[in-house]
Amino acid sequence: MNKVSSSVRVVLGNAFANVLRGGIAALVAIALPPILTRSLPVSTFGVWGLVLQLGAYVGVLDFGLQTAVSRFVAHYNELGDRTRRDSVISTAFAALAALGTVALAGMLVLAWQLPRIFPQMPGPLHGEARLALVMVGGSLAFSLPLGTFNSIFIGLQRNEVPTAIVVTGKVVGGGLVVLAARLGGGLVWMAVGMSAANVATALAQYWTCRHVAPDMRLSRSLVSREAGRELFDYCFSLAVWLVGMLLVSGLSTTIVGMLDFKSVAYFTVAVSLTNYLAGLQNAVFTALMPVAAALGARQDARRLGEVLIATTRYGMLILLLTGLPLIICSFWILRLWVGRDYALHAQPFLQILVAAQIIRLSATPYAVLLMGTGQQRLVILTPLIEGAINLISSVLLGMRLGAIGVAWGALIGGVVGLTCHFAYNMPRTKSISFLFGRYLKSGILRPLAATLPVVPLSIGLLLFGPNSFLAAAITLVSGGLLLWLLWRFAVDPEERNRVVRYLFSGRKLPWGARAPLVE
Repeated sequence: MNKVSSSVRVVLGNAFANVLRGGIAALVAIALPPILTRSLPVSTFGVWGLVLQLGAYVGVLDFGLQTAVSRFVAHYNELGDRTRRDSVISTAFAALAALGTVALAGMLVLAWQLPRIFPQMPGPLHGEARLALVMVGGSLAFSLPLGTFNSIFIGLQRNEVPTAIVVTGKVVGGGLVVLAARLGGGLVWMAVGMSAANVATALAQYWTCRHVAPDMRLSRSLVSREAGRELFDYCFSLAVWLVGMLLVSGLSTTIVGMLDFKSVAYFTVAVSLTNYLAGLQNAVFTALMPVAAALGARQDARRLGEVLIATTRYGMLILLLTGLPLIICSFWILRLWVGRDYALHAQPFLQILVAAQIIRLSATPYAVLLMGTGQQRLVILTPLIEGAINLISSVLLGMRLGAIGVAWGALIGGVVGLTCHFAYNMPRTKSISFLFGRYLKSGILRPLAATLPVVPLSIGLLLFGPNSFLAAAITLVSGGLLLWLLWRFAVDPEERNRVVRYLFSGRKLPWGARAPLVE
């Protein structure tokens, strides 16, 4: 096996591991709501959604340090500098430990102020909600520094290791939450189950890294100001991105809880499915990080441009194949998933939020390549602008329209964010050499144009209503037509031939035969 083929196979293997991890995590997230919505009152399920949303704020205090660790591990391994690598790892771990302490304090304050933040929350649920938030948020704060070891495996392009650990933790945690809900344990025992799984997963990551990668040194003596400055320079813009993403998607359920609490449960259901899109997209393209770091170290701007265009097109195919069915078939999907009542209330939220995600996530490959090459500092304004517009629009429209206004605010923010990428960020990106016209035409417009014939059918579906036989027939025709159009017009002939040969001859796909990602 030559070096090109080996490198490409490693990338594909890591991408597959990420997809598997994200896919199973998504399956767990998708499997829980049908059980919880049938086991809990609507208000209790809504409070559980808020607990998970508030607990997830702990991740913002990561400030991009875990991403930085995976990038620097790949970068310094490429340069053969183990001392700098281990210094970065140790310094990042120390910083994350301190931030985890801050996160725990923040969760205690949020729990204390919970009734004031959500004045419409039923009083009998206040006590359970506070305890659940402290346990879930505390377990995530404990896991924050131990996530460093997950990042080490990603930097080593051994994504299958954290995949096995995280998948096991997700499945066990989901099972414990379901068991607590079915046995009537309420929010507190649900939180106990999830927290136990979070802590066990974090400890397993540490133990596995110490045994599988023993050459990695973690020591207080290796913590240095030089590594701290290096991490700060890399993570400053990532921290801005994280704050921007918090404003974009991390506050939506919280805003709904503050302004329209009766819709929280239905909004949470819609957000769960849209998070599936984001999780899948991020899982697929996280595998590009070490590739981008290696190509960035070689200053190969032309190859990075080729990778950007190709992966953007693949990303759009994934988004359209997974997102459009959620828009076109939203009522039937929700009805089968969580029941008719939730389907009737959550359908408009889901359709708008999925459209917003498709728009926003189309730039995921570009963002990952920027982070991999350390160029994200050039484009820190976009997440702040998008986040500010999203927050302002969501609050103002939410005050006027309720939860549906919050969903429209997310769509407005997505459009603004993508426009900023096109008009401001990409012209300033010098480390990735590409023609914007080719990127737009081949990466985004080509897959998008293949879906246009489905639009009239989708409009007809809305006109006939979700319960008619004709609407069901339109749904089937739209789905089949969408698959054929994307296969025929959005996939290159050579790529189609590879897939056909693989399916009918049993031979392995020759992924390294043309335009390899790495030489």
